[in-house]
Amino acid sequence: MEAQATYNYKVVRQFAVMTVIWGIVGMLVGVIVAAMLVWPDLNPGLPWLTYGRLRPLHTNAVIFAFGGCGLFATSYYCVQRTCQVRLFCDKLAAFTFWGWQLVILLAAITLPLGFTTGKEYAELEWPIDILITIVWVSYAIVFFGTIIKRKVKHIYVANWFFGGFILTVALLHLVNSAELPVSMWKSYSFYSGAQDAMVQWWYGHNAVGFFLTAGFLGIMYYFVPKQAGRPVYSYRLSVVHFWALIFTYMWAGPHHLHYTALPDWTQSLGMVFSLILLAPSWGGMINGIMTLSGAWHKLRDDPILKFLVVSLSFYGMSTFEGPMMSIKTVNALSHYTEWTVGHVHSGALGWVGFITIGAIYYLIPRLFGRDEMYSKKLVETHFWVATIGIVLYIASMWIAGVMEGLMWRAFNSDGTLTYTFVEALKQKYPYYVMRVLGGALYLSGMFLMIYNVFKTISAGKAVDATIPAANASHHA
Repeated sequence: MEAQATYNYKVVRQFAVMTVIWGIVGMLVGVIVAAMLVWPDLNPGLPWLTYGRLRPLHTNAVIFAFGGCGLFATSYYCVQRTCQVRLFCDKLAAFTFWGWQLVILLAAITLPLGFTTGKEYAELEWPIDILITIVWVSYAIVFFGTIIKRKVKHIYVANWFFGGFILTVALLHLVNSAELPVSMWKSYSFYSGAQDAMVQWWYGHNAVGFFLTAGFLGIMYYFVPKQAGRPVYSYRLSVVHFWALIFTYMWAGPHHLHYTALPDWTQSLGMVFSLILLAPSWGGMINGIMTLSGAWHKLRDDPILKFLVVSLSFYGMSTFEGPMMSIKTVNALSHYTEWTVGHVHSGALGWVGFITIGAIYYLIPRLFGRDEMYSKKLVETHFWVATIGIVLYIASMWIAGVMEGLMWRAFNSDGTLTYTFVEALKQKYPYYVMRVLGGALYLSGMFLMIYNVFKTISAGKAVDATIPAANASHHA
């Protein structure tokens, strides 16, 4: 009887499909707000379609809807396969799916209506915060419950990253979202002034560090070796990478607050930890890329592997750029400019987007009983269209940002500013157009993906893999 037990792929399927759908929604809103900066008349005078309301909708949709569903799908798949047991509590796993979709839906309604706490990446008001907490605790119970009942003694490194991400995000959410409700859709932060800013960026940067980095490194440590057909390059490095990363990342937040009312020593501490962070980040990137030793030839004709490996290159680039931008003298130029936007998107589109897309392309055929995606050619096309889109996006924002920073700090001999703010804005115009083009290309890749996924699913049927018997090989 035991040999016939199956993995719970249903919830993985649900999250995998929603990853693609929410990806399109979030990125479409992103392209719209980018276009609004080029053509302000795009908004027909409706308050819920203003830039200030759509922008948090975009960030929440891409991070928590697209990224979040991708993390749920991959972590639920990975933890079952590497522990060789079915997910702990099917009903609770189903609740995490429907609960998370409800969170996303409520965000999509309340943010355009103007209900916001004003805290970046934590804009959702208190009733939704409570729902997030309930869903997240359920997620932790399902994930760690599965690990507790595992048949394999060893806990594979990807699960360390997923587990670290789940626990840390819970802590970040609870502390930063402490607030005093004054009505159904309005609350005030528990903290005030500089403390509020410091708590917010402790949260904000660690949302990047744990939601958008540790969680996706879990994806990298499972899917890169699987797709390459090679073991992880250095298992010892992966363990060092994990502990160094989670210790260091927690303290990097103040680099968002250089040249503000935050105490100087706090800014400097944030900068130092950001610079230290370069080492574990690059350790992880090198470990991922070196996993391809002896398998580089596979990159020629495996578009899924292209997505996974190029995501690591963007991870390496973003984690070099981030510490560099945290240096106070560099930050004096980059702060508040488009350079920051370029940096965020090299991480979001290049690292998070590509590793998620690669993992979903890996999962879909396996979840629906197919040998491979409906069209390999479309996966290849998606890769190139998206890559060109990213390069256009990041390059335009780098140029615009550095130019903007230099214009802002140009002085005449009598001490007056050389350029007005509007003059700097006018110079950025062509780069704004280039960004819309880059974003539109990336989005069009997602449309290719949803077509490919739909065709693959309609040609197959939902399958749940059989769990190997207890005496079988320990390799998932």
